[in-house]
Amino acid sequence: MVIDSRPVVLVYRLLAVVLIATGIIRLGGLFSGDPSWTAFLFFTGMSNVLCLLWMTVLVVATTHDLTTSVPRGVSAPASRLSAAVMMTITVTMLIYVVLLAPTAFEQSGSGYQPFGLTDSLVHVVTPCLVIGDWLLFTPKGRLRGWDPLLWSIPPYAYLVFVFAYVSTGGAFGDGTSRYPYPFLDVDTHGVGGVALWILALSVALVAVGYLYLALDRVLGRRARRGGPTTAEADLVSPGRPGQV
Repeated sequence: MVIDSRPVVLVYRLLAVVLIATGIIRLGGLFSGDPSWTAFLFFTGMSNVLCLLWMTVLVVATTHDLTTSVPRGVSAPASRLSAAVMMTITVTMLIYVVLLAPTAFEQSGSGYQPFGLTDSLVHVVTPCLVIGDWLLFTPKGRLRGWDPLLWSIPPYAYLVFVFAYVSTGGAFGDGTSRYPYPFLDVDTHGVGGVALWILALSVALVAVGYLYLALDRVLGRRARRGGPTTAEADLVSPGRPGQV
């Protein structure tokens, strides 16, 4: 069941924009005297910026639909793209929660404590907001069987960027580390070790993608059995832009 109250959707998305932007500002120290632009060399920074841009697009689309149409209806200009953005930020959350945060706890002597305010905003709050938007406001049953494979393109593109950047002498963070994440550290794990990490993570994350696909199909079938809703009627009404 998709929530089709555009005022409710708009409030949610505006709040999401504020919280995602807050996380990005804190991550890069953008309002400080010495912003850390290198924070946006990490997948976390890039994926959060992507989410902010996409959520802003959704706010604009919802505002337009609310002011030019009826208060009830769906404002989901590209449901497959919403799912792709959702999967990209899911990668950020799972890598942090499963791999990075536990390691940081073990290395508490370094002075770093995971799940602080900034970390929670960019690694947990932003993913939950984007996943929630897809679950609550995006029509289901529109994903295709190969979409989870396509969703692997952003992480693999980031890998290409990392190794190209390192090969030219670039460094991450404060400049003391050549690699953004421990499992990509060729100096420590060797090429074979890093390749095994990438393979294992690829299998795990594609599996998560297919779980999203399965959920999309289950919810899509339930929506069809329940009959056409106001939201679904709005999607197919004349004059509405086509949904992707």
